[in-house]
Amino acid sequence: MRQEMPRWLECALNVSEGRRQDVIQTIVAAAQGVRVLDVSSDLDHNRTVLTFVGSPEAVAEAAFRVSAQATALVDMNQHHGAHPRMGAMDVIPFVPLGEATMEDAIAAARRVGQRLGEELGIPVYLYEEAATQLARRNLADVRRGEYEGLAQKLADPAWQPDFGPAHPHPTAGATAVGARIYLVAYNANLGTPDMGVARAIARALRARTGGLHNVKALAVKLQERNLVQVSMNVVDPFQTPLYRVLEMVKMEAARYGVSVVGSEIVGLVPLAVILETARYYLHLEGFNDNQVLETRLWEETL
Repeated sequence: MRQEMPRWLECALNVSEGRRQDVIQTIVAAAQGVRVLDVSSDLDHNRTVLTFVGSPEAVAEAAFRVSAQATALVDMNQHHGAHPRMGAMDVIPFVPLGEATMEDAIAAARRVGQRLGEELGIPVYLYEEAATQLARRNLADVRRGEYEGLAQKLADPAWQPDFGPAHPHPTAGATAVGARIYLVAYNANLGTPDMGVARAIARALRARTGGLHNVKALAVKLQERNLVQVSMNVVDPFQTPLYRVLEMVKMEAARYGVSVVGSEIVGLVPLAVILETARYYLHLEGFNDNQVLETRLWEETL
């Protein structure tokens, strides 16, 4: 008999370190009492996404311990990477799974944010569903100016932190802590080194400049491959499927005589998102989730 998924939270921390494997391993090792599902590091972005799940209490504790380790080992004064960032522990999102609610995720975000401010001296901004102000819901707005502009931002009365001091941590900067639904980090690599092309495509894709709903996009240079990338967060992949995102990237790229040479998913992705993409590209008729072997096996073992 199939059982309900437990009351879990997922946390997908974004750490501003993607190159020093010894440092990354030490930071990941701090995630105790939870189930670590994925560790994804990128050299060009100089960033690692660490994903784990567990009870709300265990996930909140692990998020704090990982943050403390990142604060001790990552110096933002020495950090350089293609991805926007404002802190050593840059972003901490909590996502409800199973029987957990968004209220559980919000409570965890506020609990961890308060501890980061009080115990580590890090200014914290709450975003998305945990935000205390409408202007802070969007992570891109919170992070605008990045680490280099953080002191000026914190001096603005409108951008006083939700927790912690009104000045940057001397090496760890600031942290955004939030609660949100499941998003997919999806990147499309273009067969050109031209950042102008990538910026134009990102502008056409992102929701706030007239593109697709639920898509945030920016241009990134991949130095190692001499390519550019459209780096995206699809904040509701159930409403805006990945195949639609990719097809629009390909359509816009064709305007400039550029092809999409590959794409990637950073971290984890729900099976339903992949199945919807398969339905589209394979022209499947009447296909349902129960036709996936692993889905049936999972049902039988619960």
